[in-house]
Amino acid sequence: MTGTPSPDTISTRLHRIAMLARELPGVALRTLAQHIDMECLREAYRRTRKDGAVGVDQQTAEQYAEDLERNLQSLLDRAKSGMYSAPPVRRVHIPKGDGAEVRPIGIPTFEDKILQRAVTMMLEAVYEQDFLDCSYGFRPGRSAHQALEVLREGLMTMGGGWVLEVDIRSFFDTLDHGQLRTILRKRVQDGVLLRLIGKWLHAGVMEDGDVTYPDSGTPQGGVISPLLANVFLHEVLDTWFENEVKPRLRGRAFLVRYADDVTAVFSLEEDARRVWAVLPKRFARYGLTLHPEKTRLIAFRRPSGTDRDAAARPTSFDLLGFTHFWTRSLRGSWVIKRKTARARLGRALRAILPSGVSSIDTRRSPGSTRCSPGNSAATTATMGSPGTRWRSRGSATKCAVGGGSGWIAEADGRPCRGLTFIGSRNAIRSPQPSPSTPATVGQQIPDLRSRMRQSRTSGSVGAPGGRLPGATRPGSPSA
Repeated sequence: MTGTPSPDTISTRLHRIAMLARELPGVALRTLAQHIDMECLREAYRRTRKDGAVGVDQQTAEQYAEDLERNLQSLLDRAKSGMYSAPPVRRVHIPKGDGAEVRPIGIPTFEDKILQRAVTMMLEAVYEQDFLDCSYGFRPGRSAHQALEVLREGLMTMGGGWVLEVDIRSFFDTLDHGQLRTILRKRVQDGVLLRLIGKWLHAGVMEDGDVTYPDSGTPQGGVISPLLANVFLHEVLDTWFENEVKPRLRGRAFLVRYADDVTAVFSLEEDARRVWAVLPKRFARYGLTLHPEKTRLIAFRRPSGTDRDAAARPTSFDLLGFTHFWTRSLRGSWVIKRKTARARLGRALRAILPSGVSSIDTRRSPGSTRCSPGNSAATTATMGSPGTRWRSRGSATKCAVGGGSGWIAEADGRPCRGLTFIGSRNAIRSPQPSPSTPATVGQQIPDLRSRMRQSRTSGSVGAPGGRLPGATRPGSPSA
């Protein structure tokens, strides 16, 4: 394709914007849209996923690329002239948590994704200079695992503490458009960009053929939505906690936020309860509410030296799909480990279990093997998916997982003893294969065990006499 953009050129341009934003903190920038040109749109197209779901126009990335240059030029002209009309997003629902609830996702058209990506690139260069270290969600060079590690290290350094789990009720659906515009204008006053953002906020939502126009919220699934969420919560929570809350506390505290998943840690219970009491008022000023049941304060202190049953203590909490808990290390010290949360693990196993298995009890087996501390059993349970072989015996189904059976399934209403991984293909095997079919891995184990017993006496595994097929003894005539 002619006119392929140079990522270095785009990076240099974004670097200049970032330097300007860094040199002028708190100053609203007015000339960002001039950096969106054909070269920028080509780079935005390159960064846009080509295998994503289609929008309301059903246009795929391949179809858009058939006349890419003309499509991008038309998109640029409409965006700069104000003639661009944001199409409705296509709403779909995906499972949430344990699958009992669903999360609404809004899917833009492919062309809309490209323009949103270009605007996001401009705004990201500005706001990355303002965002604080406590924010990890949907930011360049940052990940959920970094947030989890920072949380763990902070708790270990503090020796545990009081953990405040903050759950914002339907954040993406209730985000106030007026408040968001006010926050954006503090740093960006480019008319073209603000007009485009306003069109995306007011774009309709198509579901079952009907289009609605919500007064609040930004669709989850949009390219620009995570950045707008970070901008909003940076003002509402991050800077407020850092500049106003922490100086007034008696003990230590820190905040970890991944998009709208928020966890605050305090060394003193008094500080935690004070912040917990004022948080609803702070969020209410910006049109947000906290979930009264999911927002909770947890005593996550290091167990005493005489307490040897950490699992019996109510000291665990979930963040980003992982359960954090105290346990003993191999040296006997109290450490914080994490494992896949029960709801997420159950949903993952249900996705790979055969249809005969109706439910799963995600209790961990006593034997753990590998992976991140505390999470070996959960990782092992899904390690072979989606190419896991299953073997049924009547009403019970054995599945296997890396050699460790640690999961209790239920088939036809009756519990099975465990799951055992016996292969790497997505097929169901009967316990007794026909003579024409090869034996499964599980049926080859007895033969392997007999060969291992033979090796203890003969010194090797292989042909009779302790030699591998075709091997010769040292000093033999054929050696």
